[in-house]
Amino acid sequence: MLEEEMNAGLSLSRHQHATVKMFPSYVQNIPNGKETGQVLALDLGGTNFRVLLIDLHGDSTIELTSKIFIIPQSIMIGDGKYLFDHLAECLREFMEKEHLLNTGICYPLGFTFSFPCQQEGLASARLTTWTKGFNCSGVINEDVVKLLQDAINEKHINAKCVALVNDTVGTLMSCAYKDPSTAIGLILGTGTNACYIENLDKVGTWNGNYNEPKQVIINTEWGAFGDNGCLNFIRTKYDEEVDISSINPG
Repeated sequence: MLEEEMNAGLSLSRHQHATVKMFPSYVQNIPNGKETGQVLALDLGGTNFRVLLIDLHGDSTIELTSKIFIIPQSIMIGDGKYLFDHLAECLREFMEKEHLLNTGICYPLGFTFSFPCQQEGLASARLTTWTKGFNCSGVINEDVVKLLQDAINEKHINAKCVALVNDTVGTLMSCAYKDPSTAIGLILGTGTNACYIENLDKVGTWNGNYNEPKQVIINTEWGAFGDNGCLNFIRTKYDEEVDISSINPG
């Protein structure tokens, strides 16, 4: 049953009405562990928000510095501008502590945004729906990379968002740096989701180039599996009560 729903998400003709969306991530190349340099990362996927500095050593090892910030409930359900202002301020505070501000270096920034998005490029994605207790106004159908970069620029922070990935994609890529044979990323946390490497000839929704490697990481968004009613036969009255009382019923 899940495989049928996944195939619907990959199909160009069935994608619009599919519940398991199977979004192409636009990430095609997998790391080999030889990459080097310093990069920043923001990780937003629940009530906790992380800012990270990753130093890639080029031998499949890294040095990681991070700090966890809390997202107040008022921001989680408030105006979207306040959310991205808060994220940028947390980034500024972290960079100041690590002596990264005003260095003359514009640091590449990866944004792990663990909500359903329609990806339009590696650094462009529009939010399709909020989950995990978030319901900020003015963000759905907007490019979340632009919203973040605008907030960063307003605070004159020397960082540029070069990629937006789902947490599953980030998991796959970080593990592949240590083991290039990694092919699946799985999240079991506030929500559940998975991604995997798919051949381009099976991705009917792909609108990028077909150069080598002819593959792309697919963000399944399988947390929506059953939203069309296909799993109603196993739902109990307790499931229905929890669903009705949730922030995102249905």
